[in-house]
Amino acid sequence: MRLTKEEEKALNGEQGQVLAIAYRILLAIGESTEAEKLIPIHWAHVSGVNYNTIGDAGVRFLEGLDGKFRVKTTINPMGFDPLKMKPLQLETEFIRKQNRIVRAYERMGAARSFTCIPYEVFDLPPKGTDVSFAESNAAIYANSIMHLRTNKESALSALASALTGKAPYSELRIEEMRKPNKCIKIRSDLENELDYGLLGYFAGKVAKNVIAFDGINALKRRDAKALSAAIGTSGSCGMFTIGKNDVETIDYGIEEARNVKDELSNSERGDLIILGSPQLGVEDLSLLAQRIEGKKFRRKCQIFCARAAYERARDLGYAQTIERAGGELLCDCCACLTPLVDRSEVDSVITNSIKGAYYLNSYNKVSVCLKPLKEIVKQECV
Repeated sequence: MRLTKEEEKALNGEQGQVLAIAYRILLAIGESTEAEKLIPIHWAHVSGVNYNTIGDAGVRFLEGLDGKFRVKTTINPMGFDPLKMKPLQLETEFIRKQNRIVRAYERMGAARSFTCIPYEVFDLPPKGTDVSFAESNAAIYANSIMHLRTNKESALSALASALTGKAPYSELRIEEMRKPNKCIKIRSDLENELDYGLLGYFAGKVAKNVIAFDGINALKRRDAKALSAAIGTSGSCGMFTIGKNDVETIDYGIEEARNVKDELSNSERGDLIILGSPQLGVEDLSLLAQRIEGKKFRRKCQIFCARAAYERARDLGYAQTIERAGGELLCDCCACLTPLVDRSEVDSVITNSIKGAYYLNSYNKVSVCLKPLKEIVKQECV
């Protein structure tokens, strides 16, 4: 990969060890993806914020970085809602280490965003702008819906891009690479967000970089979020297009959807309802409030949302409606690798999220009952 003289100096440590480390990360990624050069990026969204995702080694690594972010940098959810720590009854050691992570990111210049849906929270740059998004649902949504350009970054590569303001010019940053090489022919009805999630999980397993969906002509935001999150959960694909495409075609129908659901949904019931993976935005909270107006949840329901979305929903009265129904709104955290679901207290969870189901099964070791939101409200509210 060709570097400028200034980039070579930074790589050799002439601008400090932190920048040298960051450039070594980008150089390694660039060479493995056959990038010809580095290009400027205008926004980095960094993952690896929840203590459960990076552990003690991650805490020490972040605290050892004395650099500053060179571009707008937002960060993924952490492990808990800092305004509701007492009722959440978390271990003191977890809170202490989580706060060390937050301080490290703040010291480098990150915004206290704590969201996995930056595309719903922040003003977006013009179409075609290069960004560096580590959160998989955000990367896929940004490429596919918002027409920004990012590879499906890792926590380290997005962090290196934040520190340098650059990223390798490779894969989905190149126009010719943003064309599908496989197309899924949809042969069953997609009626709700869970159907889109099941399709996305299937697509993530069969696609590499870009997948086309023949059978979808338009997408609601919540369906696009469910699709993006599920694609990002099951594979390396970083972008989708809608509409027929003249490439290798794979059929997807009732049997394929059933197979995905059988893989992820292994319970007929749940002790706890979890909504919000990815976090809910204002539109999602509005829809939920409409559906549960005047009702009560039969069991505990945790709802993860971006704080900016919560504050807007509170202004509009949606948050109060949800809380009157017994919903517990939690900000700055999410269902993935959450310390808020303890196997000793919860055997199974009801959710409409494919991504949530995957991580609740694999990390929290609880069973999952997958249902669309409409069905959850019908069966779990009175």
